[in-house]
Amino acid sequence: MTEVARLPGPVMELWEWQYEGSCRDIDDTLFFHPEGERGAARRRRADAAKAICAGCPVLMECREQALAIREPYGVWGGLSEEDRAAIFSDPRRTEAAIRRSQVG
Repeated sequence: MTEVARLPGPVMELWEWQYEGSCRDIDDTLFFHPEGERGAARRRRADAAKAICAGCPVLMECREQALAIREPYGVWGGLSEEDRAAIFSDPRRTEAAIRRSQVG
């Protein structure tokens, strides 16, 4: 078993990009669906969240993080849960998506 004292500490520099996110001061319920939300209502909410992401200065950092850690919930970097699930369903798509997010 790994001892907690031996685990590396958090590295703030890896997360500071979040301070620049367009979503920072927006109610997070726009980015995470309520329990039971389905169909058109869920698509409308996700599309509204993606519109915020589209103009975000840290879009690619956010997307890269969501793909790297396989974030299971919410809209991150302009990708919904369903978008990421589709990417993860094919390892070639996963690798390509991560590579694209690292360009620039």
